[in-house]
Amino acid sequence: MIPSQMLKGTLEGCVLAIIGRSETYGYEIADKLGGYGFGMIAEGTIYPLLLRLEKNGLVHTEYRASELGPKRKYYSLSDAGRAELRRFVESYRELESAVNRLFKEEMNNE
Repeated sequence: MIPSQMLKGTLEGCVLAIIGRSETYGYEIADKLGGYGFGMIAEGTIYPLLLRLEKNGLVHTEYRASELGPKRKYYSLSDAGRAELRRFVESYRELESAVNRLFKEEMNNE
């Protein structure tokens, strides 16, 4: 299980990545994150994040009818969202590289 503090800094970028693959809705996003090993992401985490992405202009939204009940709110990336995702990936790769160098050095000192 990934500690919530570690997840906190990366979840937004990961949600943007999932939305960037195809239009999707909140529950499906949480389900896909779980499929990648993120564990169960609570609705109280995912929906405020999606609302923030919408308010910041990073996603477009559209309500569509659902066969299973009420309308679903679908999310797709805006141009600003694609740019933000590129920045996130670049920053994450820098962080990943730095952490890997640190751990590699640590392993060599053992």
